[in-house]
Amino acid sequence: MTQSNANLTVLADKATDYMKFETNADYPLTWCEGCGNFAIHNALRRALTLENLGRKDVLFCFDVGCSGNGSDKMEGYTIHGLHGRVLPLAAGVKIGNHHKKIIAEAGDGATFSEGVGHLVHAIRNDYPLLFIHHDNQAYALTTGQASSLTPLGCTMNSSPYGVQQSPLSHLQMILGMNPSFIARTCSVDIDHMTQTFRNGLNHSGFAFIEVLQTCPTYNKHTGHDWYINNIKNITDDFPGYDTTDIKQARDLVECRRQIFFASRL
Repeated sequence: MTQSNANLTVLADKATDYMKFETNADYPLTWCEGCGNFAIHNALRRALTLENLGRKDVLFCFDVGCSGNGSDKMEGYTIHGLHGRVLPLAAGVKIGNHHKKIIAEAGDGATFSEGVGHLVHAIRNDYPLLFIHHDNQAYALTTGQASSLTPLGCTMNSSPYGVQQSPLSHLQMILGMNPSFIARTCSVDIDHMTQTFRNGLNHSGFAFIEVLQTCPTYNKHTGHDWYINNIKNITDDFPGYDTTDIKQARDLVECRRQIFFASRL
């Protein structure tokens, strides 16, 4: 039995626990059809259930943006904070209650524009919480504004002639601060997301997880099919990769950055 099938078997046995994270309120869905947030939301609920964490064991901190709209779709203790300020909020909550698992979520605008200074100090202080970075390379809630991670040359609603600035090498920046945990997954692979979230939940310090996320409405450059055809699994494609070797991580990020962005122009 594969790990994926084994997880599904466990989830079937824990269906009641899984459904406890489903909000009972009659809130309208505000995510677009095909949005990666549906899969991210589902993978997180799966990970929590598989880790035997109930809704009273966790506090969710949401930033502003499409990812922040998850605050009314997750039954449990939730806080919807200010734009770019979710990490100091989450750190304060953790300091005030050491016994709760703290999960913070934010998009690439909140994380690498308004909140980039907070991210730096969250990594530096190694706050014991899980941070899920939703990377759809756009300010989607402001209807297609380019973010600091939008690839050079990509056309957006706010950049009809193409983005003129090169995107931040954000993972290199994070690796340069010697993080205790950094991982990347993708919204088109729910099994990989689930396991990655579980790994982050079990980390004792600051766990930074980037989710490469589809945005079918405003980011036409990297859709569902694009990710299916282009994402690589390190385990399969780079045998012998050592997850504890930060130099290997930096080399891999640089290699993938060049291929990743060049294929979109």
